[in-house]
Amino acid sequence: MANTIGLAKKYVPLLDEVYKKVALTSILDSDASLAREGANTNEIIIPKIDMDGLGDYDRNSGYVNGDVTLTWETVKFNYERGRMFNVDAMDNEESVGLAFGKLSGEFIRTKVVPEIDAFRFATYASKSGVTVVNENLSTGEAVIKALRTASTKMDEEEVTSEGRVLFITPTLKGLVDDLDTTKSKAVMDKFAAVIEVPQSRFYSAIELNDGKSSDEEKGGYKKASDAKDLNFMIIEPSALLQFPKHVVPKIVTPEQNQSADAWKFGYRNYGLADVYENKTVGIYAHTKAV
Repeated sequence: MANTIGLAKKYVPLLDEVYKKVALTSILDSDASLAREGANTNEIIIPKIDMDGLGDYDRNSGYVNGDVTLTWETVKFNYERGRMFNVDAMDNEESVGLAFGKLSGEFIRTKVVPEIDAFRFATYASKSGVTVVNENLSTGEAVIKALRTASTKMDEEEVTSEGRVLFITPTLKGLVDDLDTTKSKAVMDKFAAVIEVPQSRFYSAIELNDGKSSDEEKGGYKKASDAKDLNFMIIEPSALLQFPKHVVPKIVTPEQNQSADAWKFGYRNYGLADVYENKTVGIYAHTKAV
């Protein structure tokens, strides 16, 4: 068992590294210190604070007493997916590490990360209270106008301007780059980061295949029948509850495997993607009209 534990420890940094390099939404991960474990294993508890505003100061009686209320809201994890793979027994740990490294790297890069991104974008875009605008954008000028409108609306809603992240399709980003004007640069410079998102993981809604039902054996995700393509999303990170929780890969040695002379490697992804109820104005989604 010690060897199995050692393998697990060796592979976890690899999995985290691949996730951080490829997952476009990893920049939005929330500070785990803001949450605490819930009573059940499938939930966390989030702090919410409310306080009174200013009142008239009286020169005789002084300050008006105010109340500060700190409550804890229980939030359940809403994403739990996994797969188990078999790899033929290898002669030593180094060859097993090579096989698993290639398997896990490709699996996470081509299957896991795109689904995580797609799930998060779709979840945030469909959250009640989030601004969603439907409009077709075919020119760079139209894109800049839409981005300026979005930024202005968030400014009027008093959303923190520092740290806003723009997620946009490569096609629309290219239209903006082609303008190369002072006006376009001024609009783009308002964002702390500009990240291009392939349309294949940028929808207003998706469906997750269970990996077991007929026509869903391959797993993964697909665009929902009533979904629209996203043009861009502006997200202020503090508006999100985004907690990824990676479980250590499950490793079964050939000696423990009763069905084959093979290593078994399991990958599980468990986490939360949600929006604070009082911060939905921190997200702005723009979709294609058709």
